[in-house]
Amino acid sequence: MKKPEGKYAWTVTVGAKGQIVIPKEARRVFGIEPGDTLILLGDEKQGIAIPPKESFEAYFGRIFGGERA
Repeated sequence: MKKPEGKYAWTVTVGAKGQIVIPKEARRVFGIEPGDTLILLGDEKQGIAIPPKESFEAYFGRIFGGERA
């Protein structure tokens, strides 16, 4: 079965301190570098998501920077 283009799935293990390691391929694909801050979103019914930070920069800029939509 061929995977859909642009779609990925990885598994991670949660350590004793609740930490996970983001797989190297995922860091490469999404440009995640040491020291980056990620946003973790959670929904009890839908699960956990880590969206790209770029998707929130404009939104947060409007909220915290005083810009109006």
